[in-house]
Amino acid sequence: MTRQIMAQQGFFTKLENRGLIRISGTDRRKFLQGLITNDIDFLDRQPLIYSCLLTPNGKFLHDFFISEENGAILLDSEGGERAQDLAKRLNIYRLRADIQIETQTPVTVFAGIGIPQTGSPDPRHPEMGARAFTRPAGLTEKPFTDWDRHRIRLCIPDGSRDMIPENSTLMECGIDRLNGISFDKGCYMGQELTARMHYRGLAKKHLYTVSGPHLPEPGTPVTINGKNAGEMRSSCSGWGLALLKDAYVSDRITGKQENEPFPGFIPLP
Repeated sequence: MTRQIMAQQGFFTKLENRGLIRISGTDRRKFLQGLITNDIDFLDRQPLIYSCLLTPNGKFLHDFFISEENGAILLDSEGGERAQDLAKRLNIYRLRADIQIETQTPVTVFAGIGIPQTGSPDPRHPEMGARAFTRPAGLTEKPFTDWDRHRIRLCIPDGSRDMIPENSTLMECGIDRLNGISFDKGCYMGQELTARMHYRGLAKKHLYTVSGPHLPEPGTPVTINGKNAGEMRSSCSGWGLALLKDAYVSDRITGKQENEPFPGFIPLP
């Protein structure tokens, strides 16, 4: 039922202030393979990859979408200073690699939800539609808040709005369920902590979808039954994401419908 509704109400949103990092040269794939969390060779079978760059000790730095065209790899990243920081970090590791790194920001990315699908499928979730650098045909434009609310309902983090650079871990933020990590590709920067948390189930808190009439501002503590259960992240129109301790919320999840793609949520006052 939900899929039919989404198909009938297909729309696109302009994601403004994105960044575009272009990596060319014969070593472009080899260079990225040793740095990013996903397998760059997945580009041989799909047009778009979701991946992250971590600190050496496994904490989140950046997330981005990867595509390849005309002999270059394109990173669709957060824009502004975040794009500049990503490019700077990549340049630190280039050493003698035969690559060239160019940065463009701001860039507009068009995100389409529903049918018809125009662009490359968003690899994070089948209900996140497609992304493109050109305006999609056949879809009605809607405000960013429509896309943002849909993303939050699916419990999908939006870069540094929901993941704190040099602090967050990918397991806590659910990047493993969003097809952002390869556990078979071999070594990459920050792999040790990521693999250990995955195989040993060490994450004791996770991002959850929350809902309420007066959600706290990002960074505000979230209190459940008088106890500090975690911290608020992004929100939109009564829906939000919060990083919460599993022990406090496991019995409070509600609203999961059998025919809906959305996970359950946690009601807040």
